[in-house]
Amino acid sequence: MAISTQLGIPHRVDLPAGPIEYRERGSGTPIVFLHGIVANGDVWRNVVPELSQRYRCITPDWPLGSHRLPMRAGTDFTLFGLAELVDDFLAALDLDEVVLVANDTGGAIAQTVATRRPERLGRLVLTPCDAFDNFLPPPIRHLQLLGRTPAGLFVLAQTLRSRVVQRLPIAFGRLTEHPIPPEIMRSYTEPLRRFAGVRRDFAKLVRGIDAQFTQAAALGLAGFDRPTLIVWARERRRFFPLDHAHRLAGLLPQARLEVLDNTGPFVSEDQPVALAHLIDDFLSVRVTP
Repeated sequence: MAISTQLGIPHRVDLPAGPIEYRERGSGTPIVFLHGIVANGDVWRNVVPELSQRYRCITPDWPLGSHRLPMRAGTDFTLFGLAELVDDFLAALDLDEVVLVANDTGGAIAQTVATRRPERLGRLVLTPCDAFDNFLPPPIRHLQLLGRTPAGLFVLAQTLRSRVVQRLPIAFGRLTEHPIPPEIMRSYTEPLRRFAGVRRDFAKLVRGIDAQFTQAAALGLAGFDRPTLIVWARERRRFFPLDHAHRLAGLLPQARLEVLDNTGPFVSEDQPVALAHLIDDFLSVRVTP
């Protein structure tokens, strides 16, 4: 699971689809974090300490390729199935009025939760993420091809061991302005090498990736009437287009858009304090009925 102790105390919950490991820190309004593929809760390690003084921060390792415990056979890894998994997690922890904070593939999952299972949500925060027809973004669509077969997964897992490859545009190179620390990269990339069950899950995940799901989520966003914060990157590399942030803000009835400079799509890596302050400011505004 995520190695960052600043995320809090480790826990595990067993859901119908399988076990989810998570870390928890703080008390108050629950914030649940979602990450993207080939990543885990460590994405949020520099954001949680800023927010846990006022909020209950819950950071799961979702089964997106950097988890430790495989899901059960038959788990639905489409966006619809992953949205159900998130809802099951919220129900298992008996959480309501949840603030869902998401990045990358996790943002696509969060949009789907907001449109299909919004009952436990109080607010939504989207940072640069898959949306509309951008699922997966072109620079990493090869992951879909490599991840489908045992041979391709072996090649993918071995190449991601290299720090040089990790900084290439086809890997993590476009996601941050500065290299991600080596120990965090190991937490992201080792599970695909070490655990056959994780490789099996990842193969199912990439086979289920299809823009029809993000397009379907977009069609339902106008019905999500909770406050939403969109924090996007004015990135140089065109991974998640800024136009998509404006489109999302136009669809969501109570959306507020903020744009950060000097950051890649992983704003929690490049601008964690600025992101945390925007979230805190957003949550401090009372919701009027």
